[in-house]
Amino acid sequence: MEAMIDQDLIRGGAFLVEESEADGIYTPEDINEEQQMIRNMARDFVQAEVLKRGHLLNEQVSLMKQAAELGLLGAHMPEAYDGMQLDMNTGTFIYEEIGKSCGSFNTTFAAHTGIGMLPILYFGTEQQKQTYLPKLANGEWIAAYCLTEPGSGSDALAAKTRADLTDDGKHYLLNGQKMWISNAGFANLFIVFAKIDGEKFTGFIVEADREGITLGEEEKKMGIKGSSTRQVFFENTKVPTENILGEIGRGHLIAFNALNIGRFKLGNMAMGGCKRAASTSIRYANERVQFKQPISNFGAIQAKIAQQAIQTYVLESAVYRVSDLLQRQKEALVQQGESLEQALLKSAEEYAIECACIKIAGSEFLDFVVDEMVQIHGGYGFSEEYPAAEAYRDQRINRIYEGTNEINRMLMVNMLLKRATKGTIDMVGPAWEVQKALTKMPSLDKPTGTFGEEKKVLKDFKQLTLMVLGAAAKMQMDEELDLRNEQEILMHGADLLTEVFLAESLLLRLQKNHNKDKHGPDDVYQSIIKTYFYDANARMKKIASDALVSFASGDLLKTFLLGVKRFTGYPPSNVKNHRRTIAKFLIDQNDYRL
Repeated sequence: MEAMIDQDLIRGGAFLVEESEADGIYTPEDINEEQQMIRNMARDFVQAEVLKRGHLLNEQVSLMKQAAELGLLGAHMPEAYDGMQLDMNTGTFIYEEIGKSCGSFNTTFAAHTGIGMLPILYFGTEQQKQTYLPKLANGEWIAAYCLTEPGSGSDALAAKTRADLTDDGKHYLLNGQKMWISNAGFANLFIVFAKIDGEKFTGFIVEADREGITLGEEEKKMGIKGSSTRQVFFENTKVPTENILGEIGRGHLIAFNALNIGRFKLGNMAMGGCKRAASTSIRYANERVQFKQPISNFGAIQAKIAQQAIQTYVLESAVYRVSDLLQRQKEALVQQGESLEQALLKSAEEYAIECACIKIAGSEFLDFVVDEMVQIHGGYGFSEEYPAAEAYRDQRINRIYEGTNEINRMLMVNMLLKRATKGTIDMVGPAWEVQKALTKMPSLDKPTGTFGEEKKVLKDFKQLTLMVLGAAAKMQMDEELDLRNEQEILMHGADLLTEVFLAESLLLRLQKNHNKDKHGPDDVYQSIIKTYFYDANARMKKIASDALVSFASGDLLKTFLLGVKRFTGYPPSNVKNHRRTIAKFLIDQNDYRL
């Protein structure tokens, strides 16, 4: 049963068919005094401690205890379980700052505070919460999440680990093997998924000192080398029946719901990583002299710095937008009588599409920004003596864990179509309007006002996405297409959705800040939006065309391709000069500050 939603909030996935008001979104410029104080505390911790030691495996536990002393491990936990019960937006500022540290500590921190703690908060009994959450919040214990097995990665429900009830009915015996388990080497608590009687996929809370648990050696990884990653083996491990987590046979709900918020937080931390990489690139470009001048004077380097900044700024806009959607939906559900835990769970479920979008964009934008950091450093970027090499190795895992980006893309479209089928959001009406529009002459009215062109083309982007998804869905209903066997089309659909959400997030942020005079030089922000929309226009055109030629043909395809041309009409401008404007502003600051 779907949760009720605050009438002032847009439903999850409905950004495609509805308009959001700029004044109704949250931006990082809305930070208040208390949030700034907490953000500064997290920033000071990262700079004083984590940047020095966070890449070392033998320092992880010590750093986690220090983080606990500052309240960072329990920032998102209810006060009843020794947490700080901070709002979602404050937590997002914390995760951004942690994301500016290093991949190894990021992994340790996120695995513990996210998929390690949240399953107990969401699905645990009151006794389980009272027993375990305070220990996890105060750093006495560290948690790990045991889902993946050698034969079951993305296909988590194919797990082989068994749980069999003992003759006295008081324990389950766990037998099986888990792999790629973050924090395994120093965890005191495992969230384990096993099949009762080999059939009923169920979650268990397993204390690490139970007999029958052994660990493999630390994995030799490409990156995040300072994090602990091991196999965990269970051999007749006795787990009390009261340590079943949630309902028997409903473990998939735990696994997938914990991942919803985990995906958001991964993108959140990736945004922090983008900021650090962009700042490092700017400072190095100013320091490095070639041909008797700083390399930051050269157009090729300025183009890279500008593109790093654009992607970082766009990602940040989307992250804080989703953060506030989660926060406001949680508040609305609590007011309707839901417990805090259920409100947190249901808000993440409501915005699962947006969380997947943030995960995909965050991991892939960080991938780009760090790659360009290596390139700006030249040969030094390939040296372990400089920060670029570690960042390059560490960022690669982000596109794999919390569900691969490919799985997340397919989930996004499947969830959207399911919501449309259920009537949770109305896609049929808007999709039909797009079909009718294709038979009419386009309007010749010129957009006016600040961001007029962007507002118009954003509507066009939405219509283009509806045209593609609507056409594919109709062919599915007519049994001319089976999307289960057309993963490429689903991937294109997800990319269209992501482009729309990111472009809208950027536009809404700049509209809000322009209305309230909250940002810096107009020419810089105009350059950001014009360059981003110019590039997005080209991407939308290619993605939509690639999707349509995959399933349409003949006159129908010709009609659709005319629609693609019609809906990708953002006017060109001198993006070279726009990028130089952005880069020079940042180069003068010797830092990423937008």
